[in-house]
Amino acid sequence: MKSNASFLEAARVALDSLRGSKLRSFLTLLGIILSTTTLISVMAVIHGMDVVVATSASTMGTEGFRVVRFAFINNWDPKKFLEYQRKNPELSLEEYNFLKSRVTLVKEMSPNSQRGVKVTFEGDLVDGVALISFNSTGASLTNTEIDAGRMFTETEDNRHMDVVVLGADLKNRFFPNVDPIGKTVQIDGRPFEVVGVAKSKGSVFGQSQDNFVSIPIQTHIKIYGVRSGLTYNFSAISKDRMTEAEDEIRVLLRASRHLRPDQDDTFMIISSDTLISAWNNLTGAIAAAAVGIVSVFMVVGGVVIMNIMLAVVSERTREIGVRKSVGARRQDILNQFLVESSTLSGIGGLIGVTISWLIALIVRNTTLVPMETPLNGVIIGVTLSVVVGLFFGIYPARRASRLDPIVALRAES
Repeated sequence: MKSNASFLEAARVALDSLRGSKLRSFLTLLGIILSTTTLISVMAVIHGMDVVVATSASTMGTEGFRVVRFAFINNWDPKKFLEYQRKNPELSLEEYNFLKSRVTLVKEMSPNSQRGVKVTFEGDLVDGVALISFNSTGASLTNTEIDAGRMFTETEDNRHMDVVVLGADLKNRFFPNVDPIGKTVQIDGRPFEVVGVAKSKGSVFGQSQDNFVSIPIQTHIKIYGVRSGLTYNFSAISKDRMTEAEDEIRVLLRASRHLRPDQDDTFMIISSDTLISAWNNLTGAIAAAAVGIVSVFMVVGGVVIMNIMLAVVSERTREIGVRKSVGARRQDILNQFLVESSTLSGIGGLIGVTISWLIALIVRNTTLVPMETPLNGVIIGVTLSVVVGLFFGIYPARRASRLDPIVALRAES
């Protein structure tokens, strides 16, 4: 009970000190506030992007992977963008058919193409809709599930038929209270019969994943061609054999392109593990830079707190003498000043948490940058602030505890 009372009394004294000199208190805590705000803001961006990357990776599943022309992952050098454009040809339907006739370690595969289109129904036009095209088995490879109606069939794909599956946003926009199956919508002015509606995928940080339409890939090629190229989606026969499946696809595609052993791949293979690994490498570099910045702010803040606490010891020398003369032990004085310094820095950490939370809220609601303040970031920020206060408060606290009570009583009030 006595230790609890001492703690509460020391915390009260620290709060009184903050209220008594607001400007000094603000300057004292500025370093801690800046460091905590920086740390949690960086963690908020990383945490938000983790959700985006995990969502993207989940569309491939644990057994899925893709072949693309090139991508910004792993050791890909953006400075060589033009070189990759020149060296890496577009993926074609002929190459896909070559793979399909020879692959043995894949249970499902589909060519995929995507572009922006305009969709119209009875004069109501929606621009900027994603047209996602694949074959009859491609739905499972793109995490597309049917809510009403059906997916288009292999026959409809082979016959280049004008059938479409609507995303949930377009269903709600055009057919809020009507069954859309059998109705006709226009995609870039061309009529398509609605055969199905996809289940809602929700949104990621305000960006809807349901603003799309899907048509058979061969219908897409008939209308738009393949100038923008394709991607290939695959699902291995099992998770354990995914690496073998990737190697098989790599060997076959290199053979199709007549690449010599000493030549690099002119395509890239991406799996969910690849995406997550590349993202972890990137966030590791970001976190390292953030630690450096935060460390500087924390040291500056800690030094300021130490100087302020030394000043407080000088101001309260007589008070310390009185306390010692009535029986206060050296440990009691030490604890009092440690509690004060850690309370000061802890309050700075809480202010930093509040500021970073407000920044994340504003950025998330006004921009496309995903920021989500993680609970562990808040705990780490406040805990780190308190630890800094304790560490840099040790010297002033020890100095106060070692004062001679007789000398302290002679000090000016």
